[in-house]
Amino acid sequence: MKLQRIISFATLGISILTLVLVLKRPAPVAPPAAPAVAAANAQSFQEKVNQLAQPKTPGQGETEVRMSSAELSGALAEAAGQLPATASASASTNSVSGSSSATASPVTEFPGAVPSIKDYQVSMDGDIVRGQFLTQIAGKDVYLTLAGHLGAKDGYATFDATEVKIGDLPVPVALVNDALQKKLAEQRDQLKLPNNVKDIKVENGELVFVEK
Repeated sequence: MKLQRIISFATLGISILTLVLVLKRPAPVAPPAAPAVAAANAQSFQEKVNQLAQPKTPGQGETEVRMSSAELSGALAEAAGQLPATASASASTNSVSGSSSATASPVTEFPGAVPSIKDYQVSMDGDIVRGQFLTQIAGKDVYLTLAGHLGAKDGYATFDATEVKIGDLPVPVALVNDALQKKLAEQRDQLKLPNNVKDIKVENGELVFVEK
């Protein structure tokens, strides 16, 4: 009888600990950026995206366009409408005055779709991209952290997870990978790369587009 009570208390304790870890906010994957800085990074990202649309000079070899974590985060924040309009407009104006090739259009041309979430952060380290998203699970705000490798196959971006966390609780990748890949397959059209891009990857902490 005493053993059963001990097991019951242990099970209750583990359940409470798991719930606390799931609801706990994990350490951020990237430092916060001031709105003006994020807007400038978003504009820099857009300018580099515009480079991908430029026709290549005949005989020009393989080229790469590289983007930093800060530029990617700024672009995502702008695309999700998380930047104040004044900060975004100011960055666009400053960029246009400094370069004739800059545009003030919103960032909408990179592969993939911005999820409907309350908050997110993105960072890149080595060849790993890591994203942290605030979403709702069973009516509760929960942070989901995903890390993995970006790649390309048959003209579409791919993602192979290496780390999954719900709140501050690590989850074995094998438990969620099938569901993740199924979700990516459902949104395959949104992962299509531009026709002149043959590969996408993370290298030395940067997002790299390899042009054909």
